Amino acid sequence: MFVGFFYELRDQGIPISPSAFIRLQAALSKGLVLSLEDFYTIARALMVKSEKYFDMYDRVFAHYFKGSEIKTALQEEIDRAIEKLLQDWLKDPIAMADFLGMGVEDIKQMSPEELEELFRKKLKEQTERHDGGNRWIGTGGTSPLGHSGHHPGGMRVGGSSGSHSAIKVALERRYRDYTQDTRLGPSQISEAMRRFRYMIQVGPKNHVNIEKTIYQTMKNAGEIEIVFDRSLKDKLKIILMIDNGGWSMDPYVDVVQVLFTNARNHFKDLKTFYFHNTIYNKVWEDAERWNKPFEVDDFVRLDPETRLIIVGDASMAMYELFSPHGNISYNTPQIAPSYRRLEFLAKTFRHSVWLNPRSAQKWGHTETIGEIMQVFPMFELTINGLERAINHLMKK
Repeated sequence: MFVGFFYELRDQGIPISPSAFIRLQAALSKGLVLSLEDFYTIARALMVKSEKYFDMYDRVFAHYFKGSEIKTALQEEIDRAIEKLLQDWLKDPIAMADFLGMGVEDIKQMSPEELEELFRKKLKEQTERHDGGNRWIGTGGTSPLGHSGHHPGGMRVGGSSGSHSAIKVALERRYRDYTQDTRLGPSQISEAMRRFRYMIQVGPKNHVNIEKTIYQTMKNAGEIEIVFDRSLKDKLKIILMIDNGGWSMDPYVDVVQVLFTNARNHFKDLKTFYFHNTIYNKVWEDAERWNKPFEVDDFVRLDPETRLIIVGDASMAMYELFSPHGNISYNTPQIAPSYRRLEFLAKTFRHSVWLNPRSAQKWGHTETIGEIMQVFPMFELTINGLERAINHLMKK
């Protein structure tokens, strides 16, 4: 039963093993599933192994059992904006007339369907997602037709269900914030960092290896042979360098703070340093970048297997990166262009990445981002980006 549901989940990128689906069939055959609500809960518990897939599970569930459309993120934003547009039309036609550049009487004479058509007509003027600005329908700007911006009539709208049926729960999309391209919060970072471990064998061989013991015993025709291994311990060492200066990083203070707090809780051997814009001869152990300088050259004395994570928007003037006199901080002497110091760090720590809190869609508009990407693999500071960065850091 529900083979189509299984394949639909797989088609949408949820990694479900056949054995998990077989366990679901076993639960069905034993009579553990008595309603669609039971099926919703049990199927997710048995087949979906990570919170980051919960939102897609809800969307597929609603699609398979209700026939709702699985829309792209942009389509969902548009639909929510249209819904809010119509709500505001009913409540404040004067404000809506001002937003749309129309007369009040013209607005009052339009039906909800006509307003929706007007909105969608404006969408035809743009061919791609737009972040910022005041004209287009987009995100993060001042346009009235978008969301997350600063216009007093922003169109972002949420919703909640009036009942607790499985379909209603799925349509409610309670796990939207766990999707892979969302900005990070504590739960999301914890989820991504669970696999960030460097386990090696240490100490005497005093730990029984069950699998090897069983294998050797079977190989010996039942004569027991106990196999001992050394205990596994996490020996991961992390250097975290954070850009904490300048107005360009101000919008990302919260997400970087979340990353820092979770890193501090996850890793026993963590060294944190701070810089402004880019790295020259020194970084600082104190967030004020004043009292505890650390010479970049001294990093050669540390374990080369240390994982280096640099967090910053990589956005600055080109001379800051390439000029021998590009440092704009008067309290930091400079002996070489910053670009050379970055190359030195990348050579010193072969496991290194740059995490950028700016949307990857904007990277192409900043020249220094492209230059730094030639030195460090750069990943967006989202769940998906963080997981890709961790996978890169853990390569042998």
